[in-house]
Parts: sequence; structure tokens; C-alpha cells
Amino acid sequence: MEIDKAIKESDDRRLKTKYNNAIYVIQRALTLYSIEEVAFSFNGGKDSTVLLHLLRAGYFWHKERHNCSDRGLTSFPIHTIYFESNSAFPEINSFTYDTASSYGLQLDIISLDFKSGLENLLKANPIKAIFLGVRIGDPTAVGQEQFSPSSPGWPPFMRVNPILDWSYRDVWAFILTCKVQYCSLYDQGYTSIGSIYDTVTNSLLCINDSSCNKKFKPAYLLSDGRSERAGRVKKLSSSIPGHFSVVSDSSDSADPHKNGMLVASIIVVGDEILFGTVEDQLSTSLCRKLFSIGWSVSQIAIVQNDIDSVAEEVERHKSTNDMVFIYGGLGPLHSDVTSAGVAKAFGVRLAPDEEFEEYLKHLISDYCTGDRNEMALLPEGITELLHHEKLLVPMIKCQNVIILAATNITELDKEWECLTELAESYGLLATMEPLVSKRLKTNLSDVEIAQPLSKLCLEFPDVNIGAYRNCRNGSLIINFEGKLQKQARIDLAVEALCKMFHPRAFTEVN
Repeated sequence: MEIDKAIKESDDRRLKTKYNNAIYVIQRALTLYSIEEVAFSFNGGKDSTVLLHLLRAGYFWHKERHNCSDRGLTSFPIHTIYFESNSAFPEINSFTYDTASSYGLQLDIISLDFKSGLENLLKANPIKAIFLGVRIGDPTAVGQEQFSPSSPGWPPFMRVNPILDWSYRDVWAFILTCKVQYCSLYDQGYTSIGSIYDTVTNSLLCINDSSCNKKFKPAYLLSDGRSERAGRVKKLSSSIPGHFSVVSDSSDSADPHKNGMLVASIIVVGDEILFGTVEDQLSTSLCRKLFSIGWSVSQIAIVQNDIDSVAEEVERHKSTNDMVFIYGGLGPLHSDVTSAGVAKAFGVRLAPDEEFEEYLKHLISDYCTGDRNEMALLPEGITELLHHEKLLVPMIKCQNVIILAATNITELDKEWECLTELAESYGLLATMEPLVSKRLKTNLSDVEIAQPLSKLCLEFPDVNIGAYRNCRNGSLIINFEGKLQKQARIDLAVEALCKMFHPRAFTEVN
């Protein structure tokens, strides 16, 4: 079988692993269901093209194992479904029909919508399982496994997803290694093909030259598979038919200027901190750093090494803060659950990230024992790598959540320095109007000062007034804090408090 031979002769260890796993899923399905009970959904795209040839190889080995009598057949016996649409690219239609002719596909052409077409197909045929070219980054992949029953409200059948864990890189590695034909649109700068109404060329493949005509590199030269769907568009508004915009990775957010300030929160992951074994020093340092650029910190939360606990905390913070910083729980150990928790909070899966894996390979390749580096699994579709020459590996940003790898103050200082230098390039950490503060020290008791402070807070609602002691019997510190433009208001608040007591009741703390 030419596909199997090409893979075995390849030096791509990762591709071999992905291929063997996919063939196992296919053979498992062909053991559970008869040929009459399975079907294959083919749409002419790169993913279903890969799946077609995997099915050809899987069926070949299935025949060999079971000594099937149809060994001499050249046609492809698995029922193939093609949902024909007026909005499909002509090149997709042509490629589909040419492929069906070349490989003897039993093509069942359906012109209805996907759901209605499936209902009619399953009524007329004994089909119980359908092979799909779904990959983990697809919008429809959320919640699916390699064998997943159809969703509620849909006709009952088993969805079989042999390439669910394949990446964009894996798909093209297979196509190029096996030298199989693919739709010509992929050579014209398209990376993810839908209908003629929601698909454009991927601008990341555009070639800059002196001519007026735009030229594009082929899809397999896209360097970052996370940008695969950058050529897909969506409607701006349902009330304005026909208007589209290019999909952006950034999500809409509420007005971030809460009371004229940007707000961050900090999540610390670690049982060792909750047990009191280790003291958390990073959050204090991070608060100071955020304060220095005019940000306010709304909350510091410490959670245990548990995926659900991390997910719940991130879910709560990401919608109410402009930025969420999370650290701890990163690495290959069973207790390192931060990435999985962030992924769950956003409702996505962890998926192999080829770019991040390359960095880790250069860093810790001597310690890797398997084909899969668990540390290179990142939240699918929402991850952005923040590159800086001073960092061995990029920092991880998932929408408005930044995952820090720092384990001590020195490492945090370096990451913060890189973050501030990258602020403009990545739209991070906008420097706000500086915050200023003034502190007074007093030996007055809490009871004596409580009511005057409450009154002062009502008179100066634009100034943040707080009180604390460094130790139980130490002096009480009154802290006045606000934006630089509020310096005069802070001075007035300090003066007002001092007038309530005798002249030497307070001394200013530097």
C-alpha cells in the first residue's frame, strides 16, 4: 500500500506516531461496524483528503488481517457522502469529483443542508458510524473524542474522528510525505476553505513584491498553524446581510477603564502555598509592578493543584478584569494543571503546539522520553506566544490571561521586563496615568480613628483610603492613594484628617 510505505520510509517520527494512532482508530471502527454500517464524509478539503487516504490504508490493513475475499478490488468500498452546495468553490467541486473517479469512491451527493441530508441518508441506509475529518482546532471539535455519539437533536450515529489530535502541521506533513493530490486552492494562499462567502486568502501568505497583483505562498508554508483560520470571515451583523469582516483572534471586551483605571487580578496555583510549605512572594512583587504602571489589582487568589479549581477561578476573573496573571502549576508533573485549567475555563481543549514544542525540544530534548511532550499542549485556538530574545521560551497568552513561568523574584523581574518591552507589539499592559500615594503613621487606636476615617472616605470618594498595621502592636499606617492628577485631592484628604486630631498625632512615612 503506497501510503503506508511512504510513512514507513519517512524520518518524521511525529508523523509516524500520528499515522499509527489514526490507523488504529480506523481499524477499531471497522471491527465494531461492518462496511455497510460505516460512511465517510468527504468535502474536498485538506483534512478530509488526509482522512480519505488514511481510510484507504486502514481498510487495506483491515482486509489483510481478516483475509477478506475482496482483496483484488481497486474501488473504495466505504460509503462516501458529499454535501454539494451552490456556495462551494468550483475548484472544490472539481477536485471532489476527480478524486471520486480516481479512487472509485461510492459518492452519495446530497444537496440538502447537513442535518436534513443526514436524516434522509440514515433512513435509507444502515449506517451507524461516520468517519469525519474533524481536528481539535475546529469550532465543531469542542467536547468530541475519537468516538463520539452525535449531539442531542441530531440523527443518532457514531462520529469517528481519526485525526482529532492532528495539527495543521501534521496534515501537511502527511500530504507532502505521501505525495497525494489536494485541491488547487491551497496553492493559491487559502489555508482553511469554507464557502465562497466566508473564505478569503490568508494574508500571512501574501508575497510582497513590486507588482500590483497580489501573490501568495502555498498553504503548507504557513509558519504558525494557529493562524490557519485567518482566511475565514464572519458577518459583522445579522442585520446587515452581505457584510463581512476578517475573523480576529482578539475578543470583544467591556470598557476596560473602570473608574479610569485598568484592573488586573492574580491567580496563584499551588498546594504547597495552601499547606504553608512555601511562602508566596511573587504576588506582592507583581502588585508593585502593576501599581508602578497605573494598574489596580482587584484580587489575589490562591488555588489548589486541581483543574476544576483553576478553571473556576480563571472563569470568574477573566470576564471582570482587563488582565489576569496566573503562575504555578506549570511543567510535566501530575500536579501541573494550570494550562489544562485555563483551557477548561475558555471551553477549549489542550492541543499540541508545534512552535512551542520546538522551543522545548531545544531546551529539554535530552529529558524527553516519549513521542508526545505534555508541556507543549496549550489551550487550542486562544494561545498566543509572546517572543522575546531574553527568554528561553516564549511566554503564553490566552486572550486576556497571561501564564507566567516565574518561580522566584529574579525570574519574575525578567518576565516583567520582557512584558513591558513587548507591550506595544502585543497590545499588553498599557501604561496608565501613574498612581501616587501618601502614608501617615499614628499611635492612635483603631477605635479612636475609625469614625473619622469613615467620614473622610465619604468626603473623598475619588481617593482610595486604607489602613493597616505591619504587626499587631505596631503603629497604624493610613494610606492615601490615587492617580497623579488627584495629588491635590490626596493632599486635601491628608490635611483634613490631620485637622481632626492634635498636631503631632500623625507623621508622614516615606
